[in-house]
Amino acid sequence: MTRLPARATALVGALMLLAACSGTPEPSAADERHDVGVQLFQWTWDAIAAECTDTLGPDGYGWVLTSPPQEHITGDQWWTSYQPVSYRVESRLGTREQYAAMVQTCHDAGVDVWADAVINHMTGQDAPGTGWAGSSYTHYEYPGIWTDADFHHCGLTPNDDIASYQDAAQVQTCELVNLADLDTATEHVRSTITAYLDDLLSLGIDGFRIDAAKHMAPEDIAAVVAGLPEGAGIAQEVIRGSGEPITPEQYLGNGQVYEFAYAKELQGVLAGSPGLALDLGSSSTWVPSDQAVVFVDNHDTERNGSTLSYADGERYALANVLMLAGTYGTPVVYSGYAFSDRDAGPPQDSDGTVLDASCSADPQDGDWVCQHRWPQIAGMVGWRNVVGDAARTDEWSQGDAVAFGRGDRGFVVVNAGDDELRADLATSLPDGDYCDVLSTDDCAGSTVRDGTITVTLPPRSAQAWDVSSRP
Repeated sequence: MTRLPARATALVGALMLLAACSGTPEPSAADERHDVGVQLFQWTWDAIAAECTDTLGPDGYGWVLTSPPQEHITGDQWWTSYQPVSYRVESRLGTREQYAAMVQTCHDAGVDVWADAVINHMTGQDAPGTGWAGSSYTHYEYPGIWTDADFHHCGLTPNDDIASYQDAAQVQTCELVNLADLDTATEHVRSTITAYLDDLLSLGIDGFRIDAAKHMAPEDIAAVVAGLPEGAGIAQEVIRGSGEPITPEQYLGNGQVYEFAYAKELQGVLAGSPGLALDLGSSSTWVPSDQAVVFVDNHDTERNGSTLSYADGERYALANVLMLAGTYGTPVVYSGYAFSDRDAGPPQDSDGTVLDASCSADPQDGDWVCQHRWPQIAGMVGWRNVVGDAARTDEWSQGDAVAFGRGDRGFVVVNAGDDELRADLATSLPDGDYCDVLSTDDCAGSTVRDGTITVTLPPRSAQAWDVSSRP
């Protein structure tokens, strides 16, 4: 997730010129870190390509996660994408040719591409049907791919659905809400899935989010990914449950995992004391930082209410600021569409083809929210790239506010309260004038004098400065 985009080279050069004029320590390419991902949920391949060129590359995003690219069942709902019918790269989001073209366009913009890989299961439909690209199927028969013998049948009644998450065997061999569960312990299933992932890699993608990884044994995933070329990225969805026998740590040998506890904890921090953000990532019960993928929300959590979402407005923006400013994990920004019905799919035409995203300033149901373009979020992506791996310094918190620096390269302050914040804060930034990178003004200036910056921060807002933002 850390391939250095071409724009980073230009930014390093600009910072070195600034350093020569200001006395700021010269940054190097090693200081730069383009690790921020963005999940463009249900965006078409053409829309992602355009966004890579126009927004993601220029704003400094390192990688984009696409929705599942394989053929799926038909229907209006969002979750149709997560019920595979075949492994043809043909979906309501675009064709195989469009997907390949999107990958190349994003790479040209300096943005890696990851695919959401649904490999634990097939459809959850009891009646026979025909998929998006015309492939026929029944619940346990997928001509030319799977037969009944390729699926788990765990023997629970009245159906094979998971009954207890305290039973690891049930979680990994029974069905998740009626989705036909593949027997990933068999060589035929493993090799077929590996071939699908290999096919996506042949289109140029850089890595995979393994959907529902918790519902496959770690050794099964290990066998699947062992057949992939060296360097293919892996990030696994393993939801941490209190007291459950299956834990994210069991999957670390296969690659990174999504640390769901981070998103839930961050929601609590914004609801209580933002100063606790300084402790995020210090828990010994979380996976190590270099193996964690962190997020404020995703397509599931924004619907089940277990985390913050775009509907939380200012609090949601501040949560993203804290995540991007922090030092724990690899961050993923989420970007989807507005909804009131949790099953509602993205905007579609009369044939069910998803429409290209068009960002709305005031999104209503069905409008694209485009959170990744919000000034607070996009500004922090660039800020994070500038501060790189610099250690956290100059920590401060008071009531509903928190501030900290990243070495002598950046400083951020968050006011989550209902009152204006006025404070003089110690910072390691070199003395001089700075622009607030989160502001939509040309330069909302602040000055560092004798290592101190004076801030006046409105309620529920944030400001951030870095060594590349000097007028």
